[in-house]
Amino acid sequence: MAPLGTSSSEENPNPINSVAGSSPSDVVTRRSLRAAASPVKSAKPTKPAKAVKQPRNAREVAVIASKASTKAGTQKSPRKNTKRSIINMVVMTLAAGLVATMAIPAYAFSPAANSASQFGTMAKPAPQTIAVSQAVAASSVTRDAVTATSVAELARQKAAAQLVSYAKAYTGPSAAQYLKTPAYPSFSLASVFSVAKQYIGTPYVFGGATPAGFDCSGYIMFVYAQFGISLPHSVSGEAARGTRISLADAVPGDVIIMNGHDGFYAGNGNILDAPKPGGSVSIRPIWTTDYYIVRLGI
Repeated sequence: MAPLGTSSSEENPNPINSVAGSSPSDVVTRRSLRAAASPVKSAKPTKPAKAVKQPRNAREVAVIASKASTKAGTQKSPRKNTKRSIINMVVMTLAAGLVATMAIPAYAFSPAANSASQFGTMAKPAPQTIAVSQAVAASSVTRDAVTATSVAELARQKAAAQLVSYAKAYTGPSAAQYLKTPAYPSFSLASVFSVAKQYIGTPYVFGGATPAGFDCSGYIMFVYAQFGISLPHSVSGEAARGTRISLADAVPGDVIIMNGHDGFYAGNGNILDAPKPGGSVSIRPIWTTDYYIVRLGI
């Protein structure tokens, strides 16, 4: 019992947690008891911090910064790794599908089966006959009447048109007028050849006998008419009017006679003539040996 004048709380304020010989401030708890009963673990010795080397100049500062940026750049982002993995999976899937697409037709084709089913020998079809009535077989074919202008007729029409324009192009004396009044009363073969050369360049005109256009016999007729010598407008007629001479005796002004053509002998194996349509009066080599020479006016 507590003495008189002392409350019960003052006698033992914490009877449960109080320990003999301890002061009120020394409170015993379960945690403190476990800590006291368990062996104390030895703490690991801590390593001393590594001293950081301080850069001595600007160059070392730049080197340290470069290494830091390189290390940071080499660290791969998890997001990039995931994206790259997805792309690799898609590419591999597409490649596998492409290989399968190319391989399936080759595996599916069987040459032996196809040759037996589709490419085998076909049976020869039976011959077919068609009956044609006699009425169809006896039908005749008729041709529409067609007319066309011949080449000779076209040439004649062209020559006639040429003569019309040719007649209008020359207004001087004709061969017939020269026969009445010769321009050169004195005749010589040299004079004949000299006059004939005046018309070099005159165009060929079939049936022409004036300086507007000459054919071969019209050329000779017109030149000789100026000396008062009358000749027909034909190769054969002019040949018949002359005297045939040898080539050794021929001089310029004599007449060369060929098959259907004539001209003036120009000496040294040459001829002066009105050649053919499209040509003009000129001196050129004699191109054949099938000719002879006649002399006119003597």
